[in-house]
Amino acid sequence: MRFVWAVVAFVLATVMIGAGIAQRTILRGPESVTESVTVAADAPFTLIDGSVLTSRPGAQSLSVQGSGTVFAAYGRTSDVTAWLARTDYTRLGVDEEGAITTTEVAAASAPSPSADGTVPAMPSPVGSDLWLEEFQRDDALTTSLQLPEDMSVLIASDGTAAAPADIQVTWPIESNTPWAGPLIVGGGILLAFGIVMYALGWRHLRRSRGPRRKGLPMTATQPIDLTVEDEAKGVISSTPPRRRLTRGRQALLALPLVSVVALSGCSADAWPQLAPSPTPSPTATVVADPDQAPPAVTQQQAERILTRIAEDVSTADASADAALAATRLAGPALAERETNYTLRSKIADRAPLPPVPAEPLEILLPETFDKWPRTFLAVVDGGEGASDTIMTVSQQDPWSNYKLGYIAELATDSFPELAPAYLGAAQVAPDSPFLVLPPKDLAAAYADLLTNGDASPYARLFEAEGDAFRSGVASNREQIVNDFNQTGAETGTVSFTTQAGTQAPIALQTLESGAVVAVTITEDHTFTPSNPDAVINVPDTNPVASALTGVSQSSTGFTTTYADQLFFFVPGAGSSEPIQFLGYRSNVLSAKVV
Repeated sequence: MRFVWAVVAFVLATVMIGAGIAQRTILRGPESVTESVTVAADAPFTLIDGSVLTSRPGAQSLSVQGSGTVFAAYGRTSDVTAWLARTDYTRLGVDEEGAITTTEVAAASAPSPSADGTVPAMPSPVGSDLWLEEFQRDDALTTSLQLPEDMSVLIASDGTAAAPADIQVTWPIESNTPWAGPLIVGGGILLAFGIVMYALGWRHLRRSRGPRRKGLPMTATQPIDLTVEDEAKGVISSTPPRRRLTRGRQALLALPLVSVVALSGCSADAWPQLAPSPTPSPTATVVADPDQAPPAVTQQQAERILTRIAEDVSTADASADAALAATRLAGPALAERETNYTLRSKIADRAPLPPVPAEPLEILLPETFDKWPRTFLAVVDGGEGASDTIMTVSQQDPWSNYKLGYIAELATDSFPELAPAYLGAAQVAPDSPFLVLPPKDLAAAYADLLTNGDASPYARLFEAEGDAFRSGVASNREQIVNDFNQTGAETGTVSFTTQAGTQAPIALQTLESGAVVAVTITEDHTFTPSNPDAVINVPDTNPVASALTGVSQSSTGFTTTYADQLFFFVPGAGSSEPIQFLGYRSNVLSAKVV
């Protein structure tokens, strides 16, 4: 009967193991599906709409083949189509039946002519700040993506030649075999059971052969049989003891089971998933308004933009190239560097401005806006012993790169609470009545405060404690007057005026219904003679004025203008909190003869 059970177990084990292995091999379906498209048009760009990428579940694998350079980039569909508005392109979409369609799209608008009447050419897509990520290879490009429906992929060659024609998108197919593991392991157990029954059958058969005849008595001189173990006589048997034989048999019987378990594999798709998926516990978070536009940039995109700005400005600083600096700087950030380049060309020991920092990005607040211009606020950690740097970076249109507009060093340890970077914040209108002071009036109010001090009608709106810039301006002016009076008190006078700068403010909303506001003010330091026979000499006392005006003395005097970039936290209307000073940067802007 033991042999019967062994045979049955062997047969069942063979069937089960075979069925399990077959599920994992010959009976398993394809692991991916591929859609191929050949674009016959000669348009320089092809857009793969997000509906194509998400027409099947799972991550996407994109393969593009062409002749020469193959370029691919992805971004929000609205951004990609905005960038393509000036050119013809081919759009790949999906119809109602799920088939991929090809549509030729004509340019929606033409670029405005420049001042000399020329129409700017379509820029190259390579290196655009608009893309979330880009790829470039020769002849063929393959990359893995996992994009949502609101993302699209742009395909191009060099931006002028026809876009690569052969495009393939591949998706994985979920092919689980949940019973393969149990079948293989179960078959292994039956195999082990059959081996045990087979061994027991043979053992029983050998013991049931019948009685044996007794042997003749041994003579006294007959040799001892070494095959018989007798511990009492101290005789060692040449045959392994039964205990050792049993241990070896157990190891032999365990081998089939271990081998079968190994064959079954460890992948989760080979086993049935009986336990329910864990449900994450809810956590407190900031919920975006469903009608809110997406943030202008992502964290990764902002880090890449800042790195590019830092590299380009560093190159411009090395050669004092104002034209190169203008490709990455604008407004007060560009103006201060243009002046610095001029001074470095005329004053041998004039130091360059500090480099633009790019990392680590400590705070990011992008504007929620799907049009242009768009802006984001960034704070870069200054490291041990250095101040953090706060900046505003803006993009004027889809074809322009982001440019740094305001930059300053933080002068406070406290910072208003901001929305997370993945949500962003709205930009506050310059004339917004929802702040204690509209952004357009902030610069003029602070300029009046610097001029009149506590007598200013705006003094009550600003927090005096922690305002290092206000105290620094007062101390600096006092020092200038004292130095001037040592030699020119009887022949001249010095005066100071402060006014709002011409740069438009930038204000981004905070979670406290307030806003972080960046503004500029200008300070004029004017030295004039007090009698008609006196002149103001500047080479020794003010080499900056001499370098910028080109003269060393004047009978009417000199005015040196400084530009101050300032950041504030302005509370919401109705708040009892004062306006908090956040940071500043001050540099000479210009000089002129009075």
